[in-house]
This record gives sequence, structure tokens and C-alpha cells, in this order.
Amino acid sequence: MQKLLPIGKICGVHGIKGNLRVKTYTETSTLFSTGQTLFIKDRAGGINLFEVAWAEPYKQGFRVAFKDVPDRNSAERLVGLDIFIDQDELPELEEGNYYWANLIGMAVWTKDNRLIGHIESIIETGANDVYVVRENQNETLIPAIESVVLEIDLKKNAMTVALPEGL
Repeated sequence: MQKLLPIGKICGVHGIKGNLRVKTYTETSTLFSTGQTLFIKDRAGGINLFEVAWAEPYKQGFRVAFKDVPDRNSAERLVGLDIFIDQDELPELEEGNYYWANLIGMAVWTKDNRLIGHIESIIETGANDVYVVRENQNETLIPAIESVVLEIDLKKNAMTVALPEGL
């Protein structure tokens, strides 16, 4: 069974030929390569396949044309919808790099085995990412740096951290 991961959101149309403006959730442009199959979840919850005809960087995202979206009217129906990719289609990452989708929901433990909570979201700050960890009403912001994040175990869905003073 496919595990679909969100990689972008259709935020508008561009021109009259069915081109779309996409805000991307990824740093790699290869996910929007010509011929790539992507999935769009419609407003009723159905999953539809679309093949990329072409894509190019545009502002903070991409302009994308799908083969089965011939005109502006067809494109306008897709505005506001999320774009997904099959997780098996994602490129392999270098050691120590992780997809956000694999970290969201992960349990976060201190090195002395105390549960802090689960990663709810990730904030991109420019210098380093920050994990937003929540357990009940408690929220902890954990910088994604080597001195703090000691281990990430995808199989156990667990992260071990050494909290800095004051956290």
C-alpha cells in the first residue's frame, strides 16, 4: 500500500493554459520533474494521479503543468489542494538527513529515558530547524542540532535528546 507524503500545495493558477503555482514543502526540485507521477487529493477525499508535463522554479515555489490540466478552468478547480508523492519515489537521503514526514509524530525522549512528547511540527528558522514537541498541554521547542539531538531511530519512531539548560 502506498504511503503518500505531502510535497506541496497548489496556491494559484498562472496564465490561461492550465499552469499552476505551487508552494513546495521540499528543497529538491527533482520531485517536480517532467514525467513524475504526483497525487492530488480532491475536496471529496479522492486521490487523483497527475503526470508532470513540465515544471520550473517560480518565486518561492514552482510553476507546474500537468498533462491532464489543459486550461485555466481545469487548473482553478485544483487551487488549494495538496500535492503528494508516493514515499517509495523519494530520493535516498544522506546519512543524518531525514524527511520531515518521517519525524512528525515521533516520540522524543531525554537521554535519561523521560518522555518529553511527540513531534507535532517543525519550524524552519534558517540556521537550524526547531522541533515542536507536545505532550498534553506542555510544548517544548527543541533545536535540531547535533549537540541536542543525540539519536534518531526511524524503526522505533523515537528520538533521544540532551536538553540544554532551561528546557
